[in-house]
Amino acid sequence: MPSLDSRTLLVLAVALLVLWFGNLGYRKLVKSDEGRYAEIAREMAVSGDWVTPRLNGIKYFEKPPLQYWATAAAYTLFGQHEWTARLWVALTGLIGIVLSWWAGRRLFGPTAGAFAAIVLASSLMYVVLGHLNTLDMGLNLFLFAALIAFLLAQRDQATPRENALWMYTAWAAAAGAVLSKGAVGILIPIATLLLYSLIQRDWRPWRRLHPIAGLPLFLAIAAPWFVVVSMRNPEFPWFFFIHEHWLRYTTTVHHRIEPWYYFVPVLAAGALPWTLVMLDACWHAWRPEPSARFQLRRFLLIWCAFVFVFFSVSGSKMPSYVLPLFPAAALLTGWRLTSVRGTTLAWQIAPMILLAVGALVVLPLIKTSGNTPVEVIAAYKRWLVAAAVLSVATAGYATWIARRGNVPRAVMVIGLSGLIGAQLIVSGHESVSPSMSAYRTAQEVKTYVKQGTPFYSVSTYDQTLDFYLGRTVTLVQYRDEMDYGLQQEPQLAIATIDEWKQIWKQQPYALALLEAGLYRQLETEGFPMRLIANDHSRYYIRTP
Repeated sequence: MPSLDSRTLLVLAVALLVLWFGNLGYRKLVKSDEGRYAEIAREMAVSGDWVTPRLNGIKYFEKPPLQYWATAAAYTLFGQHEWTARLWVALTGLIGIVLSWWAGRRLFGPTAGAFAAIVLASSLMYVVLGHLNTLDMGLNLFLFAALIAFLLAQRDQATPRENALWMYTAWAAAAGAVLSKGAVGILIPIATLLLYSLIQRDWRPWRRLHPIAGLPLFLAIAAPWFVVVSMRNPEFPWFFFIHEHWLRYTTTVHHRIEPWYYFVPVLAAGALPWTLVMLDACWHAWRPEPSARFQLRRFLLIWCAFVFVFFSVSGSKMPSYVLPLFPAAALLTGWRLTSVRGTTLAWQIAPMILLAVGALVVLPLIKTSGNTPVEVIAAYKRWLVAAAVLSVATAGYATWIARRGNVPRAVMVIGLSGLIGAQLIVSGHESVSPSMSAYRTAQEVKTYVKQGTPFYSVSTYDQTLDFYLGRTVTLVQYRDEMDYGLQQEPQLAIATIDEWKQIWKQQPYALALLEAGLYRQLETEGFPMRLIANDHSRYYIRTP
């Protein structure tokens, strides 16, 4: 099989850098995750308290602080912008791609490494989550680093010294995963190893974990923050470990109820344009490696299967939960692509043509979505159409050249097409951001905000508002994700609208955010207020 030469790889690397970072600041932050995690980091940087995370000035213990620290540092160094809010996510996503290339080279050879990186860098879910300000990509990177280090430590060729060094790296990376999103950062590696040992009846890896030095290293990195935050906030351990871990997984307390098969379509769409190629790789990965004691490919496959099953049986489901299986699947896909026949790859790519043509047929039929205006949907559809047209053209070309036996070129074409198409989908989302971001109305309202002006958010809360105002607001008859924090500090909010009305009437000057229904109700009541800005869903008022 022809391979990708160094010049081609350099061109691909430059294209990746440009395409990966080129639109990082193009879109406004949208609610809820992007605004939430950008704002927690902003408050951390402003207050100087890097121990107790706060959202809108209220204790927020749902997640560990590593991404908050990184984003707050980015604000301090480069200023508060959309691109600095997303910088940690983009960097960890890019490093994951580089790791897939490096690990693929070490484990399966140079061509497999290049293919693995191309697959990962162009998988739809990976690209989207690499440009969306959530905590999943940071977790993904450290889990992937732990996985790679473990595989390098346990491979048959590893010397005792290499085994020790790579296992220490794995312990340290697992600690980073825990600081990124909690106990799942250590649970996934341990559960995968346990399943592998049970299935393979091979317990030798357990004797090569170096826990006497590795566990203290893990605790030295992961534990200090948990200790300090618990000392300062005695309520933290119960909420974080019981409410946010045990109850989130075993119950429906977070109201993210989905059927058991929820992640099947999520993965089918998220793996595009490589869905069928990945399935083929996973199918062939189970075949034993006759000369190997440690079955590396099976371990990767068990990792993927565990992540999928573990979150499928959870009482709380979100699409991003299965992201950690993508790097492992990309490594297997890179390995498989080094031996796949061109005609086989062509058949696996060809359905992308039909899928893209179907999208071109369906898109004109989409008229509106909730409260989003028709013209906004039309603007986004132009980006989606561009992505679909690109997919039709490139999938057709890649199918043709794959049938002619040039697998590397077909992989490169599909990879570039997938990355560009995903970025079109991501960038096009800016078309609908007015309905999901307070940016535009916040710019209007800023002219009314004076030093010390009371600002109320009545029966609603937009997670992006604080970030764009550069200040917090006082919640009125709204608790939701801040409920536990308000139980600890109830004085930070106003319990009822009636109580707020009395306070409002006594204020010489104040501002408030209302939902449309409440604004119309107050208008009917003749409530003393003056409208200063609105976008038909957010209504901003001031005292008359």
